[in-house]
Amino acid sequence: MEIIDQTRLPHELHISRLTTLPQMAHAIEAMQVRGAPLIGVAACYGLALALRADASDASMEAAIAALCATRPTAVNLRSRLFELRDVLEPLPPAKRVPAAYEFCERVAAEEIDISRRIAEHGLVLIEQARKKRAGQSRVNVLTHCNAGWLATVDWGTALAPVYQAHRAGIPVHVWVDETRPRNQGYLTAWELAQEGVPHTVVVDNAGGHLMQHGEVDLCLVGTDRTTAAGDVCNKIGTYLKALAAHDNGVPFYVALPSSSIDWNITHALGQIPIEQRSDGEVHEVAGMTSEGRTLSVRLSPRESQAINYAFDVTPSRLVTGLITERGVSAASQEGLLALYPERRG
Repeated sequence: MEIIDQTRLPHELHISRLTTLPQMAHAIEAMQVRGAPLIGVAACYGLALALRADASDASMEAAIAALCATRPTAVNLRSRLFELRDVLEPLPPAKRVPAAYEFCERVAAEEIDISRRIAEHGLVLIEQARKKRAGQSRVNVLTHCNAGWLATVDWGTALAPVYQAHRAGIPVHVWVDETRPRNQGYLTAWELAQEGVPHTVVVDNAGGHLMQHGEVDLCLVGTDRTTAAGDVCNKIGTYLKALAAHDNGVPFYVALPSSSIDWNITHALGQIPIEQRSDGEVHEVAGMTSEGRTLSVRLSPRESQAINYAFDVTPSRLVTGLITERGVSAASQEGLLALYPERRG
């Protein structure tokens, strides 16, 4: 399996080759591979790699447990692995490896198609925002973290409508939150630069100021897990953007594939595990010097402690709508069930 090592971006595009389960588990945990839809697919490939070495029931269960332990918040990783397990369990060990790779290829293609359809539904919202601008120069979108093709398999979720709009000739500009402490906003900026989309990087706390001054037409973010009631769990800082958007009357949309919906949860604050990552990610930052060398430096006093919550919960009352592959719904249980009636009961 080959991956883009996202920890080297935006300064270096590096392709890493993974051949074992431990390598894939490390890649997911270290965020070399990240983004809820993508790590769901990557975890399935990790299981396929494990089965190449040992396709027994015990090996399969151990591999699933190891992969599930890498990132606790995003639901895609677990749901995709459990889907794959259901496919493999009835098969004899000799047939499991080819079946696993076939499944991986199918869900990767499925995620691409889902992202493309999210792009189409989200494009309508950008077109509506353009009409409200009454002929002004551009539509301003604010996003947080990275929810483009780096975080999926292709297209993306929150960025997919932006790419559609740009290709359709709609003048769109993106305010890119830096998204401390992992600075995934720079991944978004790198992506947008590859696509030729006008964008501006801002510090995380600039969003409210921009909204107060009418510089944001809509917010588009992704999510790592959405409850059946429409609450969303996304990168830390998303909740604050939603509060600012609510206070300033700015539409706040969340783009998500159905694989990110956890139909078993209705109370996000009490039921979604919030990942705590290393405090070193807060204390230190990596960057490139003017001479082209990459290095890491410490920002905080050595005597200071830090805590690193990776996600927060945005309640459904602050979400204008959920953009899925089946359309845009209200952020509510009834709204989601209207799009996914097979989930009733």
